[in-house]
Amino acid sequence: MAINKIRELNDQFRKTFSGGKVLRTVGVASLSTQEQAAILAMVQGFDDFNKSNDPYGEHDFGAFDFDGITYFWKIDYYDHDYLYLSPDAADPNITNRVLTIMRADEY
Repeated sequence: MAINKIRELNDQFRKTFSGGKVLRTVGVASLSTQEQAAILAMVQGFDDFNKSNDPYGEHDFGAFDFDGITYFWKIDYYDHDYLYLSPDAADPNITNRVLTIMRADEY
């Protein structure tokens, strides 16, 4: 099933940051190196998926608190040139993943 493949690919990318791009918004990039490292580790270790934050079972979004601030991360699916959305997120041959990490107040 496509959802299972998408979830597998998203988990692999999120845990390793390999196979796509990881972007940080200004609010995250302006933090200290140590704070950014902690946030990146929290994204990689995130496993609190449930019907509220993962209604489609793709493991493409998460939210967590760090130092009293809520952060979001989100995976989106693009074509090889990062110009358009991928026609099939379950096919790694035609999909590039982009994981964006942001403060909730930047959303």
